[in-house]
Amino acid sequence: MRFVVITKPMKKTLPDVIPSATWVSALLRWFDRHRREMPWRNRPTPYNVWISEIMLQQTQVATVIPYFRRFIRRFPDVKTLAAAKPDAVLKLWEGLGYYSRARNLHETARRVIRDFGGRIPSAPDALKALPGIGDYTAGAILSIAFHQPAPAVDGNVLRVFSRFWGLRAELRSPVLKKTVFQRLSPIIHRANPSHFNQAMMELGALVCRPRNPLCPECPLRETCFAFAHELTYLLPVREKSVRIPHYRVAVGIVRRNGRLLIAQRPYDAMLGGLWEFPGGRRQAGETLRETARREIREETGLTVRVGETLGTVRHAYSHFTVTIAAFLCEAGRGRARPVASLRVRWVFPGELRRYAWPSASRKIIALLQKRPA
Repeated sequence: MRFVVITKPMKKTLPDVIPSATWVSALLRWFDRHRREMPWRNRPTPYNVWISEIMLQQTQVATVIPYFRRFIRRFPDVKTLAAAKPDAVLKLWEGLGYYSRARNLHETARRVIRDFGGRIPSAPDALKALPGIGDYTAGAILSIAFHQPAPAVDGNVLRVFSRFWGLRAELRSPVLKKTVFQRLSPIIHRANPSHFNQAMMELGALVCRPRNPLCPECPLRETCFAFAHELTYLLPVREKSVRIPHYRVAVGIVRRNGRLLIAQRPYDAMLGGLWEFPGGRRQAGETLRETARREIREETGLTVRVGETLGTVRHAYSHFTVTIAAFLCEAGRGRARPVASLRVRWVFPGELRRYAWPSASRKIIALLQKRPA
């Protein structure tokens, strides 16, 4: 646990516990005036709330809205989602990132059909036992869909109340999450749980922003510790960011008789279930062409002749960045087989759009489509 040392003198001392009735009322009035229109708010069913909350993890609302609408049109309920093939779910999720969320959605739907008769459970322990549903997501579903007084504590809420109460534990520390949850629990029992949780999330997204918070517009500013002591730039406390690694990667556009070789990543791997052009990370002492040749053989058992470069793309993931060199390759004799891949297939270029691809692979496909036939 890390704490910030505040050396500047305090302007005044706020009481340890500010009566909640005043600021809660102000928060709810603000939410009533400023709440954004979102499709899942129109029909806050347990299914819609669950899908939206999973999509909103690490993703902006504006990005999620079109995905949510397409998803609900294709899979309007738990039954249709559970009956879908995993590849169909991943294809609909394509471009949204953090693909384990899509795999967990599908598996949870299957378990809800199997164990709960197709009804999303309203018991906290049962809900949190399902894949991909943690404390925050469970709190959101319980409060918004079932109107239970369960706090939903995410990064936005932690930031708001680190500033509001002057809490100095590090933003991602378990002690901060526990403290905020415990303080909010008795308060949410005296408010509309759905509106209260959504108001906290909305305040963190629109006003109490990570940088340059809009304090003059905040309904809590009169009783906010950080605002009173001019400490919004220091709270919440964050660990110093670590420089993320960068990797060089080579992949092969392997051709044979007008078709291209594609490989599906194992479901238990990063980007599991998505399709890609075979390749991988360069090892010490290798040229990128040597990397492509070795990786294709290790993934598919196929020996190839590596030709000219199609192009280079760059992509950033959450914990590392990559520069990917794509080479045009000719397949040698032999049959491609899934050695380190889940499946391999030969497909015509026009069939590539049928499959779910990571963003970096879609950049390579864009280069391929620009190349004259």
